[in-house]
Amino acid sequence: MAKRKERKKVSFSKVLIYLFLGLASLLSLFPFYWMFVMATRPSAAYNSIPPTITPGGMLVENFQKVLNQIDFFQAMWNSFLICSIVTLVVLFISSLAGFAFAKFKFPGKNGLFIAILLTMIIPPQLGLIPQYFLVSKAGLLDTLAGVMVVFFLNPLGIFLMRQYVSESVPDELIEAAKLDGCSNFKIYRSIVVPIILPAFATLGIIVFTAVWGEFLWQFTVLRDPENYTIQVALASLSNTFNIDFGMILSGVFWATIPLLIIFLLFNRLFISSITEGSVK
Repeated sequence: MAKRKERKKVSFSKVLIYLFLGLASLLSLFPFYWMFVMATRPSAAYNSIPPTITPGGMLVENFQKVLNQIDFFQAMWNSFLICSIVTLVVLFISSLAGFAFAKFKFPGKNGLFIAILLTMIIPPQLGLIPQYFLVSKAGLLDTLAGVMVVFFLNPLGIFLMRQYVSESVPDELIEAAKLDGCSNFKIYRSIVVPIILPAFATLGIIVFTAVWGEFLWQFTVLRDPENYTIQVALASLSNTFNIDFGMILSGVFWATIPLLIIFLLFNRLFISSITEGSVK
């Protein structure tokens, strides 16, 4: 009898957990669904009372308006190119720095690491003018390189990699590799990288989505419509006197689809790399 009661309690608690997770998932997906509904409706449906919650038939028409206003696919390519390059560079720099902070001893290591962490509390808006000045002096205004360069050094990435390397890479493994004559970079490439694949996947998701959604710096640097990222291009759809919500939300909806695909791909890599890291 006691065992049956315990089983019932466990099963009931699991049901409550799954119900809570299901409800939280629905609440999280609702804004995306509502955006899709508005993308299929005329602009007047945005302010309708009661609110419209069923899709309409203007998805293609609204998206055609977007294509008539901006070079949507060029802007998508620019955003994808920027996010991909920034993510790869951040992963490389952060993993190298994290490896150095975790496993090497050098003068001022702790002070330098603390200084890097302190930069995380500085609002990015405060660095807008100095960054603009430096990018202007380098001749990178209105270029994709000018957008990318300010994101290459990521304090959060260095912190995450340092913590992960400290916990996951044994010192004995590194010492054994040094006795076998491996250079520091070969140890990083052949030993550290395979072990920290879960951290790569996690940081890749964070960096890619953060750069994709960033607007202020991109809007400040870019002037030529051919160099617009998707965020800047969508912002140009707004008109002070006449805002077509159906058109704007249609563009936002289609601009979100590639980001969701990238997220799911990275998420699958994250799950599989956890298993690979544990086996290794």
